[in-house]
Amino acid sequence: MTDAPAARRPIALAVLLIVGGLAGWIAAFALTLEKIAILENPDAPLACDLSILIQCGKNLGQWQGEVFFGVPNPLWGLGGFVAPIAVGVALLAGARFARWFWIAFNVGLAGALAFVIWLIGQSLFAIFTLCPWCMVVWVATIPMFWAVTLRNLSNGTIPVPEGARRFFAGAYEWVPLITLGSYLVIAILAQWRLDVLGSLF
Repeated sequence: MTDAPAARRPIALAVLLIVGGLAGWIAAFALTLEKIAILENPDAPLACDLSILIQCGKNLGQWQGEVFFGVPNPLWGLGGFVAPIAVGVALLAGARFARWFWIAFNVGLAGALAFVIWLIGQSLFAIFTLCPWCMVVWVATIPMFWAVTLRNLSNGTIPVPEGARRFFAGAYEWVPLITLGSYLVIAILAQWRLDVLGSLF
């Protein structure tokens, strides 16, 4: 009897949130250090500047790097990525959240994904660089959004017709493949706009 609640814990989702949150937080922390280095010395060489194409210095120096109230984007990441880590740890500990919490968490992840998509567009179509640490943020955010959204659609947290619930329940099992598909779309766009492979050879 005592093992039943533990068996129902969404272990895979919890681990994904912890790993994704940690990866995003580390990337935001690294970008914060790079931003401080630029503020101290605009000509300072950055560890993430690997080439003209793959670098973070140019991204950090653009207006797109300080979208909200002039605060550098990495600082928002330092605060924001704590949330999935906390939720993941709580799930592993057996916590159960109310419906409103899951919806609010999902809205937060949707906002994060929308911002990531906008940043991807800016990187590929306006700044013409690929920021290594920014890409870690992209890689971390995308699967967390898909996993939480499909979970909420499949279990009724977000109300949808029964047929749609069954569809999303099936899709939830394919989160890794859906994530890979999302990465592939980004890779194709990057190759099309920036000729990434051509720059390597």
